[in-house]
Amino acid sequence: MKICVFGAGAIGGYMGVKLAEAGADVSLVARGPHLAAMQENGLRLIEETGETTVKVTASDNPEDLGPQDYVIVTLKAHSVPPVVPKMAPLIGDNTTIVSGVNGVPWWYFHKIGGDLEGTRLATVDPGNAQWDGFGPDRVLGCVVYPAAEVPEPGVIKHIEGNRFSLGEPDGSKSDRAMALSKALAAAGLKAPVRPRLRDEIWVKLWGNLSFNPISALTHATLDVLCTDAGTRAVARGMMVEAQEIAEKLGVKFPIDVDRRIDGGAAVGAHRTSMLQDLDQGRPMEIDALVGSVQELGRVTNTPTPTIDTVMALIALRGKSAGLYGG
Repeated sequence: MKICVFGAGAIGGYMGVKLAEAGADVSLVARGPHLAAMQENGLRLIEETGETTVKVTASDNPEDLGPQDYVIVTLKAHSVPPVVPKMAPLIGDNTTIVSGVNGVPWWYFHKIGGDLEGTRLATVDPGNAQWDGFGPDRVLGCVVYPAAEVPEPGVIKHIEGNRFSLGEPDGSKSDRAMALSKALAAAGLKAPVRPRLRDEIWVKLWGNLSFNPISALTHATLDVLCTDAGTRAVARGMMVEAQEIAEKLGVKFPIDVDRRIDGGAAVGAHRTSMLQDLDQGRPMEIDALVGSVQELGRVTNTPTPTIDTVMALIALRGKSAGLYGG
């Protein structure tokens, strides 16, 4: 089984090290100083239990790696459409694309059934780059839970979590899903195959939709924005609107809004990824985390006044910083 992790930053690098340690035939696509450090010194993983360094096959040119059984995409959502043509050398007749990207996935309406079957989402797949370039039948969904960071090139620091939930768009426990689950489990990662992955997508999206832009606008950490009365009310309003959209699409939420916000507060003084991107001058994931839900509101004829307001504010903040094109 050949596995390529495309976008071996914090999460992709963590997964890559664990797979390599377990003896999997894994390769990594990265770039810049991070790639150079991996090629020269290997990839070092720092965990609570200790440190390990593994030699990895890494390149910035997919032609060096050839066709894969699985291509696990762990880029930021806005980074994927432009590189679809570059990924072509990795894709053979039976290659599975594992979409480990935050936000509403571009394949969301593939095999969902009903009137919205096959609906395309411009906010996450402009120009249908992935739908047409990969083809939705290749896709295996993935919800990423671990937190990690890259403190310096060639080094991954694992913060918490080791679960990568997998799921077919049609909810089946396919051979390809079970085989990847087994490979990830052998690497010490949790990889359950879920019959209702979209439910998990929305529970994670609930937090990303609200906490990320509010934190980027206020520079508040999770513990503060989830307990301050004003920002908690804004987050709650966004979540309630999102829940109405999701339930129209058949999603079942295992917890209620207030428990989800309390869960965010319990994380503590965490700086969300969008706030980190703003501070470090990196493109912000506004469309995948906020704009996509706004688009789904239009698709389902659901009013989203709170989401619309926050989207307008964070879009202007991103544009002003030169980190969002709209």
